[in-house]
Amino acid sequence: MDIKPIELNPRSKNITEGKSRAPNRSMYYAMGYEEADFKKPMIGVANGHSTITPCNSGLQKLADAAIDAIEEAGGNAQVFGTPTISDGMAMGTEGMKYSLVSREVISDCIETCVQGQWMDGVLVIGGCDKNMPGGLMGMLRANVPAIFVYGGTILPGHYKGKDLNIVSVFEAVGENAAGRMSDEDLLQIERRAVPGPGSCGGMYTANTMSSAFEALGISLPYSSTMANPHDEKVNSAKESARVLVEAIKKDIKPRDIVTRKSIENAVAVIMATGGSTNAVLHFLAIAHAAGVEWTIDDFERVRQKTPVLCNLKPSGEYLAVDLHQAGGIPQVMKMLLVAGLLHGDCITITGQTLAEVLKDVPDAPRADQDVIRPIDKPMYAQGHLAILKGNLSPEGCVAKITGLKNPVMTGPARVFDDEQSGLAAILAGKIVAGDVMVLRYLGPKGGPGMPEMLAPTGALIGAGLGESVGLITDGRFSGGTWGMVVGHVAPEAAAGGNIAFIREGDSITIDARQLLLQLNISDAELESRKVSWKAPLPRYIRGVQAKFTFNASSASKGAVLDDY
Repeated sequence: MDIKPIELNPRSKNITEGKSRAPNRSMYYAMGYEEADFKKPMIGVANGHSTITPCNSGLQKLADAAIDAIEEAGGNAQVFGTPTISDGMAMGTEGMKYSLVSREVISDCIETCVQGQWMDGVLVIGGCDKNMPGGLMGMLRANVPAIFVYGGTILPGHYKGKDLNIVSVFEAVGENAAGRMSDEDLLQIERRAVPGPGSCGGMYTANTMSSAFEALGISLPYSSTMANPHDEKVNSAKESARVLVEAIKKDIKPRDIVTRKSIENAVAVIMATGGSTNAVLHFLAIAHAAGVEWTIDDFERVRQKTPVLCNLKPSGEYLAVDLHQAGGIPQVMKMLLVAGLLHGDCITITGQTLAEVLKDVPDAPRADQDVIRPIDKPMYAQGHLAILKGNLSPEGCVAKITGLKNPVMTGPARVFDDEQSGLAAILAGKIVAGDVMVLRYLGPKGGPGMPEMLAPTGALIGAGLGESVGLITDGRFSGGTWGMVVGHVAPEAAAGGNIAFIREGDSITIDARQLLLQLNISDAELESRKVSWKAPLPRYIRGVQAKFTFNASSASKGAVLDDY
């Protein structure tokens, strides 16, 4: 095949020019390179494949397809690995504290390899939750032409005529503990919920972030809702590689794509699809890596003007595979664009503007489906991720308010300084309707690593308490969480935030209508409680957790490690 040489980024020319670089070339010859290869771009393939989790166990075929396509298009593929912590598997254990830490490790891996090896571009492949924000943060830091390839969603499991997903298991545990489900049904749900490779099937964190990346323009159209087992996912990986080679020719870089306007597009899609609370934390970090001004208050601004259009789990009925069949993220984006809720002039990795990408997508969803609602008949008139403030969270916190009959409650505090004791209280029937659970010392520094609270929230849902019990935490929630829950409370308890001073039985108000999270005591009483408080000793004094504890910023700033 006659391959037209590609003008290289200057970073690679120092490998190919000058006798002083001969030792560099020798290392490449050892890997089978020939003279003509030094005229080609060096393109990284950051491969998140692992057998740790089903989210990533199906990625190798995508990496292989991308490698072949890069070489066919005239590039040299340079493969390196990135790690994964499975949120679903680590949930409720000490391992969950490494999940958010892994976001930083992944971004460091990509930045280090791309910069250290002077790559001309990078294709990042990931599946589980932190692969995506970590991948994009590394891409933005290196800022060479880059594209993200999502590993794909999982297909649903089935039992007794119902579709299952990973959250079905956590809720079944609560039902079983409450005597509402047999041991045999619990066992069968556990065995059948996850039938093969792919990321968790609802609009949970992985599918939320993949959808947002498509909206950003850093992934290809329709790629975010494809199922991993389907052939179109492999074909999309090939096309992504070809598009990346063209982006290298055009010198389209991540920071050209990820701008304030494109982040606003991504957040609008997150709101329209009913996405995960984790998207707030991750997009604060992504904006930071991109050097874009974006604050927690911007999420509330976008929420108030963006309707929820998609009937998706956890607060709706359908899964990502159903969204794909209904028209995918392009259909959602086109509706938002027509309504004036997206910036159509944002550039994408294809070189086209967003409006050009969506040109042939229908203005309205098909009438034969119920996954994507017409914009004049939305699930909810406003977005579902509300930013609350008040004396318990002066820096802001995140409440997921879809699916609730009444997003307002006041109740007595039930205080727990760790997740496990709170979960035990639920399973033992000690939490009753009207209570407001407080799970604290679980923030970026306090956890450390800001673990997710899917086990307690799933248990509440299973026990029938999802709408009658409130739960606030300085930790995070799974994308599969719904109910009267408020996370990312900032400042966190370990940093002396007011959540540290709540006492058992105190009155707490959660009011999503007034955007308020309030501890109902006097300012004088609150100040008096602070006097005797002492910061807890770090839980870790060595290793990545110690480094994360020392460096992590507030959740209101994305819990990043380089906010100096």
